[in-house]
Amino acid sequence: MTTHDTAQTPTASPAGPPIEPLAGSATGSGSQTDTEAEGQEAIAAAEADEGLEPGPVVEAASPAEPETAADPTQLVALLEDARAKADTHWDQLLRARAEIENLHRRQGRELENAHKFALEGFLRELLMVRDSLELGYDAAHAEGANLDKLREGTELTLKLMADTMAKFGVEVIVPEGQPFNPELHQAMTTMPRDDLPPNTVVTVVQKGYSLNGRLVRPAMVIVSRKP
Repeated sequence: MTTHDTAQTPTASPAGPPIEPLAGSATGSGSQTDTEAEGQEAIAAAEADEGLEPGPVVEAASPAEPETAADPTQLVALLEDARAKADTHWDQLLRARAEIENLHRRQGRELENAHKFALEGFLRELLMVRDSLELGYDAAHAEGANLDKLREGTELTLKLMADTMAKFGVEVIVPEGQPFNPELHQAMTTMPRDDLPPNTVVTVVQKGYSLNGRLVRPAMVIVSRKP
């Protein structure tokens, strides 16, 4: 009888389901932070598929800091300081307005006085001429009046009058022997003359006067013409 050696085959252990790591385990990459990141990536991918731009990540708002309450004493001090400055500025404004009004009134009085007393200096000089004329008049009525002295006094008075007028810009226009100028002369008549060119002033009937270059009165003249 043949004896068969039976080979014993080792039996394999049955395969069981794979064991998943527990959440929060130290092994693997399945932490809570990774999970949130993966969730955000998934949302971003979904929005990209739908043609939307990924939205901003919302962060948790930090708790608001408590506001510091204002000190009532400090507020009152600030209010009093502002009120004092406002009173000072208002007083300065009133003073400036009063100064401007006084300046306007003073200028008005000065302008009025300038118009009213513009001839004061000329009158002061003219009084000297009047005094000289009165002296000559009294001398002419005195007994035994000297005609030569009266003539001399009259000449001095006329010279004083001419000097006074020249002092204030008055010039005498005496165009005798000069060509006729219609801007300064006024012809009263013409006279035939052989010895003078035509339109020449022959005689000055009345002198003319100008004030600082402006004609005050034209000279009344007789003009020559051809015979």
